[in-house]
Amino acid sequence: MLQAPDSAVVLFNGQDVDNWTQRNGSPATWAIADGAMTTCDADILTEEKFTDFMLHLQFMTPDMPEATGQAKGNSGVFLQGRYEIQVLDSYGIEVPGMGDCGAVYNEHASLVNACKPPLQWQTYDVIFRAPRVDDSGNQVEAARVTVLQNGLVIQNNVHIPSTSAGAVDEDILEPGPLLLQYHGDEVRYRDVWAVPLPLKGSDVY
Repeated sequence: MLQAPDSAVVLFNGQDVDNWTQRNGSPATWAIADGAMTTCDADILTEEKFTDFMLHLQFMTPDMPEATGQAKGNSGVFLQGRYEIQVLDSYGIEVPGMGDCGAVYNEHASLVNACKPPLQWQTYDVIFRAPRVDDSGNQVEAARVTVLQNGLVIQNNVHIPSTSAGAVDEDILEPGPLLLQYHGDEVRYRDVWAVPLPLKGSDVY
């Protein structure tokens, strides 16, 4: 388990979801057990909002041997509540697609299938760069993301031209929360933290 640095914002403490809400603002109701939370009832999102950031989390998909495709351990990690990194039991798929685990949903398939079998903890480490605007407020760069799954690079600084289906809003120039999706399957999450990143480096030599 990767140790959170001092600069990290702990988004899930393993004990409660007091800093998470449903989309309608109601308190989150996900069940907590053994330091993990399990999806139920509705999507949940953090009170904290981010622009550029690094995200770390672990997830576990359920064992659903009779299910296939999008019915097999489905959830999603929405960066800024707008850009979905798919969570799914895609173990053993030779050529992952744009709807499989690790995909930027419906935009970029994973470079490789890095999935472990269901009922094993898996890790996402994500570096997100928000869209950029010029001095007139016009967007000049799309959002970008790099994703490591279980230590393997599965998304390499890819551009995300538009928000994902199910985004919380289209306010792409504003900070946004982390959203975890409830898609009807019991997916577990733990060890969730983020590190806000500066928008640019120093100009000092």
